[in-house]
Amino acid sequence: MDEIERRNQREVAILKGAIESANEAFVTIGEDHRVLLFNQAAEKILGYRADEVIGQDLSLILGPNCPRNHRASVDRYIATGQGTQIGHETELLPARKNGQTFPASISFSVARVDGRMFFTAIIRDLTEKKAYEAKIMQAERLAALGQLVAEVSHEIKNPLMMIGGFARQLLKSPQQGKDQTKIEVIVAEVGRLEGLLKELNEFYLPRKVNLERLDLNALVREARDLTGDLCEKQGIAFDLRLAEGPLLVLGDPDRLKQVMLNLIKNSIEALGNQGALTLETVRLGNRVEVRLTDNGPGMSPEILAQIFDPFFTTKKTGTGLGLPLSKKIIEEHEGASFALESREGQGTTVRVSMPALPADPGPTKG
Repeated sequence: MDEIERRNQREVAILKGAIESANEAFVTIGEDHRVLLFNQAAEKILGYRADEVIGQDLSLILGPNCPRNHRASVDRYIATGQGTQIGHETELLPARKNGQTFPASISFSVARVDGRMFFTAIIRDLTEKKAYEAKIMQAERLAALGQLVAEVSHEIKNPLMMIGGFARQLLKSPQQGKDQTKIEVIVAEVGRLEGLLKELNEFYLPRKVNLERLDLNALVREARDLTGDLCEKQGIAFDLRLAEGPLLVLGDPDRLKQVMLNLIKNSIEALGNQGALTLETVRLGNRVEVRLTDNGPGMSPEILAQIFDPFFTTKKTGTGLGLPLSKKIIEEHEGASFALESREGQGTTVRVSMPALPADPGPTKG
């Protein structure tokens, strides 16, 4: 074996190792459109094993959103040496083996070996990148809305307080007479607007999370005690199930209690004057979870898809900020998550999951 051949073999080995260890999917076909190379990243990204696709026609792994004239494009390039995609990067929505589509960046290249052409697609999964970009856009929108909310609240708050104050004084006056009903409406509507302004400020304006070690069991029990009378009044069975021992987490007690009360009140409103709800805490390894389940009417897929959109509500008097605000508060706690599951006619379950702290007190963070 001469030096040139050894060098060629070494270069091929290096190139093969680089392709196999790359984070991008490499898929190479020959002129007959059959797959010749399918690296480990391609297996991970597209969901096929290499032995499932090597030697198979490329159509096996092309999703419905990929160009349908791919074969014609390859044939045209073989015949003319011209192609619109070769040497360019394109964003597409290919499909994995399970049918799930995902955003991807795909670039195409061609190589000539022994008079034959070989076409390679390099695929980068953009799922995480797109999610990150969406979060940035959402943060920018919230910042802009936050500024608007701050300005509007400043202009409305003082006049609203004056209207409410005068209306409450009139309500106590013995001279109100036949205007009492109208004044009561004014007082109620002012109270509703004040509540809306408070929720708007909490949702859109940045607020520091005051973290401290707390027992989630104690917080859940307090929320149960504060809403138990309302459940009893409406004939709703309220079952409290607490995991053993303190469930220590790092959280903002006031804001977490606000979430628990909001979730319980949502369930009570959904149940009306009948039904049952269960509030429980569960220890799951190094995490703790609060679950609230009701056997109410549940939600349709259409409603469920919009339930966290600000101002979307199915209630006659709701603001549509309760659930989005609750989710936002939980997600402001590092490592915490908020999930809601519901089926029409089968009730709703909300899960709040947080990292558990060790029993040993240790330093308090705030």
